[in-house]
Amino acid sequence: MSDRRGGFGSTGGVRGDLKQRVKTARGRTVSQKRWLERQLNDPYVARAKREGYRSRAAYKLLEIDERFGLLKPGQRIVDLGAAPGGWSQVAARVVGPSGRIVGIDLLEIEPMAGVEFITLDFLDPEAPERLTALLGGPADLVMSDMAANATGHKKTDHLRIIGLAETAAEFAREILAPGGAYLAKVLQGGTEGALLTDLKRDFALVRHIKPPASRADSSELYVLATGYRGPAGRAVEADAD
Repeated sequence: MSDRRGGFGSTGGVRGDLKQRVKTARGRTVSQKRWLERQLNDPYVARAKREGYRSRAAYKLLEIDERFGLLKPGQRIVDLGAAPGGWSQVAARVVGPSGRIVGIDLLEIEPMAGVEFITLDFLDPEAPERLTALLGGPADLVMSDMAANATGHKKTDHLRIIGLAETAAEFAREILAPGGAYLAKVLQGGTEGALLTDLKRDFALVRHIKPPASRADSSELYVLATGYRGPAGRAVEADAD
């Protein structure tokens, strides 16, 4: 785990001179070939393999944590859409045996020390109660690197992922402890500001983040909301209105 001094740190030996090309296009579409070339030349993919992380996405959480100190020993954490487990893996190395991490996904996930993975839809009405029981209490952090299946239409993809983040935020409100945090992937596209406005009703501080591991040519951002006020905080606000 990297230290947390200063802002986003270095990429830890990520090479900038990698350049590999797919030798043959046989049996592949143009988009498949482009994706494979990008993977072959992505320094974070190579680093994840070298350092034993399940996905390059692990470095996004590492970089966010380095800057904001999000992860702490002993926390209770829910990882939504956890497959293949990269974010849970990062969290497990920080929270340690005194903490509790539950990762959920519609897909089965290979077991991991320090994490309990369950196959579950977070939209299931019983999900909040079930996860709170597995955690042994309310969560300190709900994190989500989920993305809706891409359509190739930027506006549609933007609206779908914002909708997913909004739904996940409602779920987070049901299981977070006061003072807890919510972290989720979004895409730039015009409506992400409305999500921030909504989150500010219930969290002390809300911001957008683009960690270095998020590809520069991507519209991907992360929304980080900290200092959850809890249901009582919203009730006070409603009374003030």
